[in-house]
Amino acid sequence: MQITSTMVKDLRDKTAAGMMDCKKALTETGGDMEKAVDLLRQKGLAVAAKRAGRATSEGVIETYIHAGGNLGVMIELGCETDFVAKNDDFREFGRNIAMHIAAVNPLAVTREEIPGDIVAREKEIYVQQALESGKPEAIVEKMVTGKIEKFIAETCLLEQQYVKNPDLTVQDLLNELVGKMGENISIKRFARFQVGVE
Repeated sequence: MQITSTMVKDLRDKTAAGMMDCKKALTETGGDMEKAVDLLRQKGLAVAAKRAGRATSEGVIETYIHAGGNLGVMIELGCETDFVAKNDDFREFGRNIAMHIAAVNPLAVTREEIPGDIVAREKEIYVQQALESGKPEAIVEKMVTGKIEKFIAETCLLEQQYVKNPDLTVQDLLNELVGKMGENISIKRFARFQVGVE
């Protein structure tokens, strides 16, 4: 199949990948746009995995203030070079994730950072709910494990579904950005402020 410049442009608009990467992905998938998108996302994952151990000592602080000024988020993004820290796509990613945090209110960046006492409290509630419903103890444990996994996925920033595109998690977006920028990028921390809320 003939790969046209329009096809390459369409794929580039969808993925923000480089022109040659888009052309190569379309060639490998015989012009199938959806398969080409998947292929580029897989390559982004591979690049992210290769770069995961590298230090992210440069970066930026991005903010989002919700209309009316009653809700605001600050987020620290890390990268390897100041060149990437000054990149518009990198900064826009930071603003988008700050807006996501304002909307969804995660507890921590990674599942390991979620306080153990919060997880234990949730588990206790789920156990009581399951026992009160009359379920046998063997089933209770499986139910509780499933509910805890769901709770963690909903409260851990990297595992949350991105508000602007629920087909992707925040981790998926981060992997795509790592693939595009070609260096390790991390969400180091965030703070969410809301008037009248402690």
